[in-house]
Amino acid sequence: MPLSTTFRRHLSLPRRIICASVATGLTVSVLFIVITLLLVCQRRHEQHDRLASDTQAYMLNAFTILTQKLSPLQALTPDDCAAAKADLTQRAAFAGNVRTIMLVENRIAFCSSATGFVHKDIRQFSPHSDLHKAVDIQLVASTPKVADRPALIFWRQNPHHQERGVLALMNINLSPYLLLIARQKAVTDMAIVAGDQALRLTDERLTKASLLPTHPLRTLTVPGYPVSILLYGTLLSLSDLLITLLLGSLLALLSGCGCFLLLTHRRRPGKEILLGIRRGDFYVEYQPLIESTTGQPYGVEALLRWTHPTVGTVSPEAFIRYAEGQNLIAPLTRHLFELVARDAHQLRDTLPEGIRIGLNLSPLHLTDGEFCEDVRRWLSAMPQDHFCYVFEITESAMVSDRNAGAIFEWLHEQGIGIAIDDFGTGHSALIYLEKFKFDYLKIDRGFVQSIGRETVTSPVLDAVITLAKKLKLKTIAEGVEDEKQARWLIKRGVTHLQGYLYSPPLRVPQLIDYFASAARTAGQRDFSARRQEA
Repeated sequence: MPLSTTFRRHLSLPRRIICASVATGLTVSVLFIVITLLLVCQRRHEQHDRLASDTQAYMLNAFTILTQKLSPLQALTPDDCAAAKADLTQRAAFAGNVRTIMLVENRIAFCSSATGFVHKDIRQFSPHSDLHKAVDIQLVASTPKVADRPALIFWRQNPHHQERGVLALMNINLSPYLLLIARQKAVTDMAIVAGDQALRLTDERLTKASLLPTHPLRTLTVPGYPVSILLYGTLLSLSDLLITLLLGSLLALLSGCGCFLLLTHRRRPGKEILLGIRRGDFYVEYQPLIESTTGQPYGVEALLRWTHPTVGTVSPEAFIRYAEGQNLIAPLTRHLFELVARDAHQLRDTLPEGIRIGLNLSPLHLTDGEFCEDVRRWLSAMPQDHFCYVFEITESAMVSDRNAGAIFEWLHEQGIGIAIDDFGTGHSALIYLEKFKFDYLKIDRGFVQSIGRETVTSPVLDAVITLAKKLKLKTIAEGVEDEKQARWLIKRGVTHLQGYLYSPPLRVPQLIDYFASAARTAGQRDFSARRQEA
């Protein structure tokens, strides 16, 4: 019989599992990438703020030291140049990055640290310097002594004589700034702006400040000095993006595979069966067997049922086939033994002594090394000396197990009867009926349904019943649904009947009511018979 569509749809979902795994991988990857990039951006913001603060502190410190060195020179006059030249030269040498220090009055430099007395208009090399300001800084492309390198012109006005002051021509040393931005992956350039001129780290030539790229990362000024610094770059570098995407892809693969393995493990039928056992999803229904001569209950067949918490009822054919395929039929049968033993203690007070309980066994369980121990354990758990037992075994068990004869003999020694289940639908090897000792032969419902119709199975049913009589086997016809089938079977000597005509499979409370009702009916029948005899 094909697998249940419901069971296959809900418990084996490779396409849904794959889709769920892909979705999980993508979701985890996107979340990782987004969160990582946000954290990187936040870290970059903090690094840029730190870089701006360090750069600002460095320049402020440099200008402050220069101011301190130049301040004593403010008191010198043109008459003092000869005496002050040595001091000027010394201060220029130890000031760091200073090309020349000049003393200025009325825009004329009258004393230089390089040449001593001089007479030069500063507009010749720094036309944009504003000497009316207390402090002015300009960038120039060259100076008289160094024509191929830009310089910074630093003006400091004499606080007491506005026409006097000190002018320093300075080399622009970019090494400290390069070191500062080298630690920042996302900072690609820096510009020093003074007036309308700018000098970029990536270009040794001056450029117009208006031509600088817009939207710098940071714009900072040096307090007290007319100079600003612009930082350029991006929040995220190319390496940041590539590494994050690579890690995100790897995480997507790992999380997707992990999700697939987890869902496959949780969704596989074997896992569901074990979870069902632990959750208590399985239960037993009992279908009465009727003795054809008296119409009274002769026994019950224990039928394992499964109600899944999300799927609902799962057909026995489906989950038993899956249990066999997953090598879980032995633990499933052990669970059946436990459930029957538990129910038997409730049924003992209602079901008459000697009533038969039949259980279906899989051929795979018969070959299990712990089969005999499982049966012993079950028998010890059942109420003692109250029930009789019958194991229903398919023909395939006789074919698949070379030790079938020894197992059957051992079962008989334990007082357990053996019924051939669904005889005639499998291998139908008559030699097994002569080779092994059986107690019952069960007629498949498919043969019973053919009663009254001319089908290819009709002659087979007659042959099966005739064969059972010759071998002195009791016969059980399952799937009896109407009186016509029952009369036909009774007429041909079938000893026991089972089917919805008499009762559907019942839970324990319903089974108790069924046997109580059967007992009352039997009592009334005996009373009527005695009255007729009187």
